[in-house]
Amino acid sequence: MATLHTSEKTHRGMLPQSPALEPVPADNPGVGTKRGTGPVPIPGTGVHHGRGETGDVCACAPRRHPSKTDEPVETESGAVTGPVAVPLSVASRVFVLGVDGAALDPCHPARARRLLACGRARVAHHTPFVIRLIDRSAEQSVTHPLAVKIDPGSRHTGMVVARVDPEGRTHGLFAVQVDHRGRQISERLTARAGYRRRRRSANLRYRAPRWRNRHPAACDACGANAIHGRRFCRPCAAAKTPGMGARESRLAPSLAHRVDGTCSMVARLARWAPVAAAVMELVRFDLQALEDPGIAGIGYQQGTLAGYEIREYLLEKYSRTCVYCDRTGVPLQVEHVRPRSRSGSDRVSNLVIACDPCNNAKDSRSVEEFLAADPDRLAKVLAGLRKPLRDATAVNATRWALHRRLQAMFPDRVSVGSGGRTKYNRTRAGLPKTHTLDALCVGRTHAVNSYPAQLVIAVAVGRGVYSRTVPDAYGFPRLQRPRTKLAHGYATGDLVRAAIPTGKYTGTHTGRVMVRTSGAFDVRTLTGRVGANRRHCSLLQRADGWRWSRQEEGHSNDS
Repeated sequence: MATLHTSEKTHRGMLPQSPALEPVPADNPGVGTKRGTGPVPIPGTGVHHGRGETGDVCACAPRRHPSKTDEPVETESGAVTGPVAVPLSVASRVFVLGVDGAALDPCHPARARRLLACGRARVAHHTPFVIRLIDRSAEQSVTHPLAVKIDPGSRHTGMVVARVDPEGRTHGLFAVQVDHRGRQISERLTARAGYRRRRRSANLRYRAPRWRNRHPAACDACGANAIHGRRFCRPCAAAKTPGMGARESRLAPSLAHRVDGTCSMVARLARWAPVAAAVMELVRFDLQALEDPGIAGIGYQQGTLAGYEIREYLLEKYSRTCVYCDRTGVPLQVEHVRPRSRSGSDRVSNLVIACDPCNNAKDSRSVEEFLAADPDRLAKVLAGLRKPLRDATAVNATRWALHRRLQAMFPDRVSVGSGGRTKYNRTRAGLPKTHTLDALCVGRTHAVNSYPAQLVIAVAVGRGVYSRTVPDAYGFPRLQRPRTKLAHGYATGDLVRAAIPTGKYTGTHTGRVMVRTSGAFDVRTLTGRVGANRRHCSLLQRADGWRWSRQEEGHSNDS
C-alpha cells in the first residue's frame, strides 16, 4: 500500500480549519466565569466555534494533500482504486453544545479543556463528555454536517460519528460500541413464564393461561383488531395494503431491544453533534451457507435430513452409542446439547444421542458444565456440532426494522452498504477488524483519513424492574424492594464519585452506585465493588440505562 508523504509540520489528525466567519463579536465581555461574577478574559478574536474557539490561535502550516493523479478513483462498479494513505489514530473528539442547547461541531479535548479553564464553557454531560458554551449559539457558529455510520450486530453494534471532507476522505471523530442485552431479556422472559406455569399447576383448580386475556393490537390501516404478530387486520391483508409482508412483522422483545437500543444511541449522538445523515450496513446472512459453505443448487431444497428421520439420522451419525458414556445396546434418547431452557433450538446441529442416566444427570446444564471434568470428551462432542446461527438470525430479523427507524429519523438521508464493501474498505485501509472500525468503513468510502484512538463502550443495563419481589433460584419470594427507588437522593445506577477517607477502601472511586435505605452504598467500578457511605458520595450523572466505559481502539470483541 502506497504511503502519502507529508510535511513534518502537518498534523494529519486535524481537519482543515475554516476561515474566520462570525456575524457578531466572538467574545462577550459582559459574561463572567460564573454568570454575573465579572468579565471573562478576552482570548482574542478572529475564530469561530464551528470547531470551538479558545483564543491564541496559532497559524499552522497548510495541510498538504496528494496531487489529483494520486487521489482515489471510484470505478463504475463502485470499487475505489488508487493509492490510499494509512489512517491515523487521533484523539476522540468532545461534543460541544451552544448556549441554546443546539449541537455544534465536536472539538479536540485540549480545546475543550481551554474553554472550561477560561470560563467560556460548562460541563453538560459527564460520560460521554459534553460541554456547553455560555456565550455562543448555533446561529453565531459555523457547523459542518456529520454522518453517523452504523455496523449493526446481534451482541454488539459499532457506531462512528464521521465527517467527509471536500476531497472525499472520511474522518472518524467519535466511536461508540453498543452492547445489547437481548439474551438477558430472552432468559428473563423464559424464567417468568416458568414461574407463572408453576403457579398455575400448583393450584388445585384450573386456571386459564393469561395470554388469552391479551387484547389484540389495532390495525395500522383501519384501526380494527390486527392479526397476531402483524400490524394489519385480515381484510387489509387480503386487500394487499402497501407495506405488507415479513418486514412489517412485530419483533420479539429481545429483538426489538436491539433496534430500540441502536436508535436510542443514534438519537443521543444527533443531540450532541450536528448529524445530518446515517449510513448503515444492510447485511443479510445466508444461514445454509454458514452451515455448509459448499452448498449449491438442489442442496438448498433437500437440507441435512434428506431421506432420513431425525432419530434415525442421529442413531446412524453417532453409531448408536451414547455420546457421554459410550454405552451401546441400551435405550437411547434424543438429547439437546444446549438445553431448551437456555435458548437451545431443535435444529439437528443441537441434537445428540444419549442414554437415560446421562440425559437425567445432565438435566438443564450446558454441555460445558456437564463435561467439565472430561475435557477430551467435551472437545469430541463440540467438534461434532455446528456453529449456532442465533446471532445471524437476529441480524436478519432486525435489519429492515432498523432501516425503517433510521428513515423516520433522517428522511431520505439514509444510505446502506453491503458487508463485502465494508470488508473491502477496511482491508484497503489496513485497519484491524473491530465493530467500530467496521462502522467507519461502511458504505461508499473513498479513503479513511483518521479514526478515534479510544472508543466508548455503552452496555445496556436497563432502568430497573417493575416488580418489587425478588425471587430465589426456585421462584419463591426472597425479599421485597422498597416502594421508592430514591435513597438519600441517589438511585441505583447513578454515576457517583466516592471519596473514602479511611478504611479498607480508602481513596477515590468512580462508578455506578447501588443504594440502600441504610445509607451503606456499593459503588461498582471497573475493578469490582467498593463499599461507601452515602456521605462520601457525590453525584456525577443520573442513571440513563447504560454502563459507560472506555477502551483503546483495536481490541476485537465477540460479534
